[in-house]
Parts: sequence; structure tokens; C-alpha cells
Amino acid sequence: MASTEIRDRRRTLCYRNLVVRQIVQMKNRVSGLLMETGVSYNKQRLHKVGYFADLISTNEELSFSIRPLLKLSREMIRRSQKLDYALVNSLERDPLLKERITRLRTVPGVGPITALTWALEIGDFTRFGSIKPAISYCGLCGDEKSSADKVTRMPLSKQRNKHLQRGLIEAAKLAPRQCHELAVTHARELERGNPNRATLAVARKMVCYMLAVERRKQDFVPAEELSRTAAA
Repeated sequence: MASTEIRDRRRTLCYRNLVVRQIVQMKNRVSGLLMETGVSYNKQRLHKVGYFADLISTNEELSFSIRPLLKLSREMIRRSQKLDYALVNSLERDPLLKERITRLRTVPGVGPITALTWALEIGDFTRFGSIKPAISYCGLCGDEKSSADKVTRMPLSKQRNKHLQRGLIEAAKLAPRQCHELAVTHARELERGNPNRATLAVARKMVCYMLAVERRKQDFVPAEELSRTAAA
């Protein structure tokens, strides 16, 4: 069981995740109001402050009946975003987490939320004696069904930490752009024709990197940089 200190901070992160879900719901509601009333708008720019203000003040398609609702929705989104920032900032600055989060963020693709989720959901990383149980705990490996001499891969195991699984898979979609090693891993798996497995392979590699960073208490260093250093 995690310590009281970790559980307290985990509660804060869970509350932050609730705030983010509410922001998404409110943004969807704004889009819904505009679509219901036939108002044309730019989906990519809708929630930009300047564009939204222009839409409210200059768009002639906008009926007066929904203007107050849109303004209220925008204000709720703005306040929720400020709360989101404050919650994440408080966790990043927390003396119990600060050094650990800073180190984890040196791993390619690991942003503040992924680092916080890892630190708070994994807790004491020393409980994982090897990479395999850590990957399993994160829900990044499928079950296997054996029959005679045949092994069939099953869907991802449901015995996992869903918060880590979701966060790592999302992070793994962007990580190959930031790291040559992860890009190679992704490309190799992609050649087999399954994009989802390619993403999972990257996520598993990221778990290896984060666990290594935790154990060594050192920032992540790409393999090519280590090779250059050794050659020099």
C-alpha cells in the first residue's frame, strides 16, 4: 500500500483529472450550441481567446439567445484551466516529488502529467525487481493463451493500473518524434502492420527508460549520446 503522503498527492492528481474532464465536456457543449444554431466556426481555433471573442462580437449568425450561454461557458473553461494549472504546479513544486519529476521528464515523451502519474501510481519503484512486472502493472502487455504447442496473444490484460496505461499510451504516440531510439522501435513494429502494437512497443520502452532513471537517480541520456561520449 502507498504511503499516506503519496495517497494525499494522488488524490490531488485525481481531482485535477476530474477538472480536465469537465473542461472537455464544457468545450464540447460550446461546440454543440454553435452546431445546434447553425453557426459557422473554425473548429481548430474555437477555444482560442482572441478567436472566441471575435466570434461573439462580430458573427452575425450568432443568435442573442445563446450569447450569454457561450460567455458563461467560456468563463467556466477559463477558471477550470487556471485551476488545472494551479493543481499541476503545486504537485510539480512539492518537495516530495520535485526532484523525481524533474528527472523523469528527461525521458523522451514524458511530460509533467505522465511523470506525475508514474510517480504517484508506481509509488515505490523498488518493488519491481525487473522490467517485466513493471510493464505488466502498467497494462502494456497482453495475456497469452497456451494450447498444446500454440501460444495465442490475447487483448491487453485488465489486471493493470488504468491511469498509467492510459497516460503511457497517449505519451507513446508522440514520443517517437522526440527520440531516435523510440522512432526505430516504432518503425520496426509498424513494419509488421499493426499501429497499435507499435505504440505499445514504444510505451514499454518508455517504462524501461523511466525505471532506469529511477534506479540510477540520473537524468536520461540517449544511447547515441552515450556512444559519442565513449568514443571521445
